Amino acid sequence: MWRLWLIFDPRRTLVALFAFLFVLAIVIHFILLSTDTYNWLDGPNSAQGIAQAAAAAAAKPSA
Repeated sequence: MWRLWLIFDPRRTLVALFAFLFVLAIVIHFILLSTDTYNWLDGPNSAQGIAQAAAAAAAKPSA
C-alpha cells in the first residue's frame, strides 16, 4: 500500500478527492431540491406538497 503513495502525490490526491466529494454533495443536494418531496426551501406549504400530504394521510389506514 505504501508504494501507491510513491506513484501518487498525497496532497494532490487528497485535494482531488475532497473536491470530488464536495461536487458530489452539491449535485445530490440540487437533485433533492428539484423534487417536491425533499425540497426544504419551499417547505410543506407548496400546493403539490399539501396535495401529496393529504393523499398520504388519506391512504394511510388508521390503526
